Amino acid sequence: MQAFLVAATVYLAAAVVAVPVAKRMGLGSVLGYLIAGVVIGPSVLGFVGAEGQDVMHAAEFGVVMMLFVVGLELEPALLWRLRGALAGLGGLQVAGTAAAVGAAGVAFGLPWRTALASGLILAMSSTAIVLQSLQERGWMKTDAGQKSFAVLLFQDLAVIPILAVLPLLALAPEGAAAPGGGGSHGGAFVEHLPGWQRALVTIGAVALLVGVGRSVVPAAFRLIARARLRETFTAAALLLVIGIAVLMQFVGLSPALGTFLGGVVLATSEFRHELESDIEPFKGLLLGLFFIAVGASIDFPLIGRELGTVLGLVAGLVLLKAAVLYALGTGARMGRDQRLLFALALAQGGEFCFVLLSFATQNRVLPERVAGLLVATVALSMAMTPLLLVAWERFVATRASSATDAGRPHDDVHGEHAVIIVGFGDFGSTVGRYLNANGVDTTVLDLDSDRVDVLRRLGLRVFYGDASREDLLRSAGADTAKLIILTSGDTEAMRTLAGRIRHAFPHLTILARASGRVGAYELIEAEVPHVVRESLDSALHLGVEALHLLGVRRHEAWRAAQRFRRHDDATLRELAKVFRDRAAHLSLAREAIRDLEQSMRADATGGVPPDDGAWDPESLRAEFGARPPSATG
Repeated sequence: MQAFLVAATVYLAAAVVAVPVAKRMGLGSVLGYLIAGVVIGPSVLGFVGAEGQDVMHAAEFGVVMMLFVVGLELEPALLWRLRGALAGLGGLQVAGTAAAVGAAGVAFGLPWRTALASGLILAMSSTAIVLQSLQERGWMKTDAGQKSFAVLLFQDLAVIPILAVLPLLALAPEGAAAPGGGGSHGGAFVEHLPGWQRALVTIGAVALLVGVGRSVVPAAFRLIARARLRETFTAAALLLVIGIAVLMQFVGLSPALGTFLGGVVLATSEFRHELESDIEPFKGLLLGLFFIAVGASIDFPLIGRELGTVLGLVAGLVLLKAAVLYALGTGARMGRDQRLLFALALAQGGEFCFVLLSFATQNRVLPERVAGLLVATVALSMAMTPLLLVAWERFVATRASSATDAGRPHDDVHGEHAVIIVGFGDFGSTVGRYLNANGVDTTVLDLDSDRVDVLRRLGLRVFYGDASREDLLRSAGADTAKLIILTSGDTEAMRTLAGRIRHAFPHLTILARASGRVGAYELIEAEVPHVVRESLDSALHLGVEALHLLGVRRHEAWRAAQRFRRHDDATLRELAKVFRDRAAHLSLAREAIRDLEQSMRADATGGVPPDDGAWDPESLRAEFGARPPSATG
C-alpha cells in the first residue's frame, strides 16, 4: 500500500509541476505529460523503474476511456456526413502510409511480412495528442481539423481488420506465443486458434457488442436511473467500460477498440450525455497517466546504443507520413497552410501503435528488436508532434498563408460606397448583412483567399486584398467613404492598420471589433474612436432573458441592460487610461463595479420614469387577455 501511495505521489506531482509549465511555454499539456514521464523515468531521476511497464498497462485504460467518449460523440448523422473523408482520405492515408513504410522496410532488408506489419502499425496516428492539441488551440473547426478528425476516426475503425490480419503475418507457426506473451491484449480464448478462426471470433464479438449495446444496455440504464443515485449511475458507467474491455481482451481484441465501438453504439442513447460527464474525469486523469507512462517507458539505453537508427526511423516515419498526408491534402483541395497543418498533425505514431506492437510481439509477427526500435520511434514521434504544431503556429502558418496568397494577385477592387468592411468572418459578415439589409451598400476586403472563394460561391460580393495597402484602400473608395469597419486580425494588427488609416484618410471614421476588455483598452489607447466588444451584446441579451425568466418584465430588463451598457462603456474608457498600471486599474475597477451596482439598484427601486415610452407587448397581451371583455371597453 505504501509503495502504491509513493508511486501515486510521484506521478501526480510530476503532472502538477510539468503540465502548467509546458502550457505556459505554449507547448501544450500532452508534451508536458511526456516530459514529466521522461524526467521521473529511469533514464533521468529514476523515480520510476521496472514498475513503469505495469503503470503503462494501467494507463492504457485512459485511452480506453477516451475512445469510449469519442465514440459517444459519433452520431450516425455525423458518420454519414463524414463518409467521404472517412472512405477517401482515411482509407487512402492508411493504405498509402502502410505501402510507403512497407516499401521502405523491404528496401532496408526486412522480410516483406515484417515490413508490411510495420507499415500497418505505423499508419496509426495519435488520437489523444492530435485531438487534444487541436482542441487546445481552437483548430478543430478548421479544414485541417475536420479532415484530421475523419482520418483519425478511420484509423480507429481500421484497427479491427489490422488486428485480424496481423496473426496471418506471423513469422513463427500460428498459435506460438512469445516468451511471457500473456500480455494485456492477448486473449486466452483465442490464443491457440488459427488465424481464420480468430477473424471469425473477432466478427462475432463485434456483432455481440452491437446487439447488446442497442438492446440490453439502454434498458439497464433506464432501470438504474430510476434509483436517482448519481454514484450508482457512475458505477454503472465504469462497469460498462470495464466490462467491454474485459470482453475484448477475452477474445483477443484491443480493449480500446471495443470501448470505441461501444461508444458509437450508444451515441444515440438518451443516456449519452450522462455517460460522457461521468467518464470524463476518469478519462482525463488516466489519459495524463498514459502520457507520463509513455515518456517514462522510452528506452533511452536502446536509443543510446542505436541512436542513428532510431533518429533515422523517427525522421523517416514523420517525413513519409507527412508526404502522404500532404499529397492527400492537395488532392482534397485544401489550402497550403491547411495542408501543412494536416500533414504535421498526423505525422506521428499513435496510442494504437503500442497496442498493435504488443499484439504483434506476442504473436511473433515482429522480432523483439524490431518491436523495441519501433516503440522508441513511436514514442519520440509522439513527443515531437506538439513541437511541430508549435513551430507551425509560430513560424509556418503566416508564411504558408502568405505564400499561398502571394501567387494570387489582389482583386481589381472598385468601390464607391460609404462603408468599407475589412474582414468578412463571422463577425464581419453579420455586420455586412445587417447594413445591406438596411439599404447600406458596403465594400468588403478580406485577405483569406479560401474564405473569399467560398463567400463568392454564396453570392456575396467580397474582394481579395490587403487593407494595409494604401493604394488598395483608395481603389476601395476610401477617399470618398465615410466609415471603415475593422473586424479581422489580432489587436496589434488592427492598431497598426488604424494608425495608417488615420494618417492617409483622416476623414474616415474608424469602428473596430475588440475580442475582450484588454483588446478594447489597447484599441482605445491607439485612438480608435468607436470600439465594440464582440461578446458584450450577446452577454447582455442572455442577461435580459435570465431576468425575464425570473419574473422581470421584458421592457424593464431591456432598460436595465441599456443602463448597464452606458455605465460600462463610460467606465471602459476611464479604465483604458490606467490599464497598464495594474494597481491603479484594479482600484478604479473595484470602484466602478461598486458604483454600477449602487446605480442599478437605485434605478430599480425608483420606478419607471414618466417619460419612459418602453412597453412590454408580451405582458400587455397577457394582461389584456386575462381580463373580461368589459374591462377593455
